[in-house]
Amino acid sequence: MYCNKENVNILTALLVKHGIRHAVVCPGSRNAAIVHNLNECPDIQCYPVTDERSAGFYALGMTQALQQPVVVCVTSGTALLNLAPAVAEAFYQHRPVVVISADRPQQWIDQLDGQTLPQPDALGRFVKKAVTLVEPRDEEEHWYCNRLINEALMEKRGPVHINVPISEPLFSFTTPSLPDERKIDFTPAEASNITLTHVCRMFLQAQRPMLIAGQPMNPLLEEAVLRVKDDEAYVPDFVLYTGGSIVSKHVKRFLRRAKETWAVNLTGEVNDTFMNLTHVVQGDPEVVADLIRFNLEEMPHPFVQKWEALLADVRQQKEAEVLPYSQAAVVKYFEQQCSVVQTAAGSQPTVQYANSMAIRLANIYSHSKVFCNRGVNGIEGSLSTAAGFSCVTDDRVFCVIGDLSFFYDQNALWNQNLKGNFRILLLNNGKGVIFDNLPGLDQSPARDRFVAAQHHTSAEGICRQNHVAYRQASTMEDMKKGIDWLVSADSQCPMLLEVMLSQ
Repeated sequence: MYCNKENVNILTALLVKHGIRHAVVCPGSRNAAIVHNLNECPDIQCYPVTDERSAGFYALGMTQALQQPVVVCVTSGTALLNLAPAVAEAFYQHRPVVVISADRPQQWIDQLDGQTLPQPDALGRFVKKAVTLVEPRDEEEHWYCNRLINEALMEKRGPVHINVPISEPLFSFTTPSLPDERKIDFTPAEASNITLTHVCRMFLQAQRPMLIAGQPMNPLLEEAVLRVKDDEAYVPDFVLYTGGSIVSKHVKRFLRRAKETWAVNLTGEVNDTFMNLTHVVQGDPEVVADLIRFNLEEMPHPFVQKWEALLADVRQQKEAEVLPYSQAAVVKYFEQQCSVVQTAAGSQPTVQYANSMAIRLANIYSHSKVFCNRGVNGIEGSLSTAAGFSCVTDDRVFCVIGDLSFFYDQNALWNQNLKGNFRILLLNNGKGVIFDNLPGLDQSPARDRFVAAQHHTSAEGICRQNHVAYRQASTMEDMKKGIDWLVSADSQCPMLLEVMLSQ
């Protein structure tokens, strides 16, 4: 029988799946559940050592002999600090010592309770990875616990620290078997050339494969997902994720129904966006995406063709729809006109979208690659980012931006480096219009003035002050003429079209 602590059972199961077979264990009550599990597990051999200072070096010596990760498990309090010399030595020897420390619940830290001190990150820079687990109360916290342990155990270049809070009662051993936990594998860059070919083969051999990118995004994917969300025939069994932030919550929920995801990125980071990641490959995502596209041209895949037909149908429907004067109509017309303009090199001009409603409209109407600051999704800096881009290219750079983002970042225009290649399409709704779409917020009298920051500001004065060519539109006809001007006119200074959309 194993203990009844879910985080300890998840940890034990993943230690086994990651091939760890040896554990140095130190005495203590708070870590008793962990030691019990390690001893109970037939795949792990335990070695008792009373002195934690010595135990750390025991584990280090074992890693030298075995060339494999070895656990050293201690109780809460100063027991963890006694491992510091051995962990520091392991860090400089690049030895994979896995420190597992039991901990008190967070609410009792610094409350003069016995054997408590702040244990997360207690080993500082001498570990390659440090995680503190949760005590799971639902499926999402179980997933989080699983992901954190995988992230730690995937690191083989040096010591790692897994801190395990354990609440009382401590001594209940009634679980008959360990859970079948998801293991996330990792392939480092030095082995990725062969693996990228294997990834491509995995993709082509899957029954329902899907290639997903965040930025550049897959145009119209959200609209397609909303159309087929209840149709299991469109749910992929193998997702290849080449990184970048996914804007649409609907797309993320849909892809969480997939069987598994493999991620390819340059850093080897664990980005478990779809909650079903099973493999991380450190490599160039563009290389593997191009390889897959090349193979699909030679050997079309029926599931890929099924999705391509769906996306083409959605595209045709979106192109044919007649929109009233609105921000959607503005972005749709802008994308249509922008798609026929080419740079001197024969490519499409650069389009940067600001966060909030602007990027969501791009998700529906964009025709090609777009940029957006989706790392943390803040509204600040979108205009400055596009402006900076325009300073180092002669091609035209467009920024599609909402009013709050624009006025927040207006100092981007107070800059002597800007040229006539910088063009701004400002969607002025008189407030943060996205707040109109949040269910329940309409019940608050504070919504428009305090949450959505309602205003009556125009960009005209800002443009005059900063030598930016300015036009304003408040009708469908004026908007189309303004976009034609913004996209096609020659100019020695930056240009801005302000489309007034407030009700």
